[in-house]
Amino acid sequence: MMRKISRPEATGNLNDKGERACMVEIGKLLTEGKGKRVYATSDPETAIVYFKDEAMAFHGLKRGRILGKGEVNNAVCGHLYEVLQQHGIETHFIRQLDARQSLVRRCEIIPIAVKVRNRVAGSLAKRIGLAIGTKLDSTVVELELKDEYLDNPLINGTHAIAMKLATREELNYIINTACRINDIITEYMSDIGVELVDIKLEFGRFEGRIMLADEISPDTARFWDARTHEPMDIDRFRRDLGNVEQAYQDLLHRIMGDQ
Repeated sequence: MMRKISRPEATGNLNDKGERACMVEIGKLLTEGKGKRVYATSDPETAIVYFKDEAMAFHGLKRGRILGKGEVNNAVCGHLYEVLQQHGIETHFIRQLDARQSLVRRCEIIPIAVKVRNRVAGSLAKRIGLAIGTKLDSTVVELELKDEYLDNPLINGTHAIAMKLATREELNYIINTACRINDIITEYMSDIGVELVDIKLEFGRFEGRIMLADEISPDTARFWDARTHEPMDIDRFRRDLGNVEQAYQDLLHRIMGDQ
């Protein structure tokens, strides 16, 4: 059973506002994670990502709901993907369908998360003993195996190659692209008074090409107010800092130019 979403597009019939519309059929649920559901469409090469309000931390030990989070993440993710595409970064993002849903290319996700860190935060503080907020002299890049049964352990490049998760050439491309993405978003955010502390990125294969997949949002990156260093991301939920919904909305307004 499929239901349809109408969305203005370059093909199809004109609606009463003079926009062209096409129909996207939502199929079966493919996968569900902490903050998203992914659905099939009638096109085997595309999928629909639905962003949820549910929040989770500490491997599911802390759960809650951040009102409006799904809409913020969908908007932030779509906007930042468009920024990256303008800089020549290929992504799985095609277009937003509505406030909570986006159409994406249906990639084969590579089971490696790439974390790019500009300051010490989160688990890095526990592992290297530096205080949270310490500015790193050089960017730190970490690889994480996407396997919840193994608690998503850190791995290195030789692990990834030995496990045949990616070839050496693919891994080099992924790491270099992750660093480029970090640089692009760091510069973009600095213009709106936001600092990118760290970011977690995932990549997938599509028609023989490696491209950025998953999401970039306050759920997957640490964004701090550049002046106060107040978090504007999921850390407010993790650390019981309060004003979580407001922080997400404030970040969205800045990104969309509504300051």
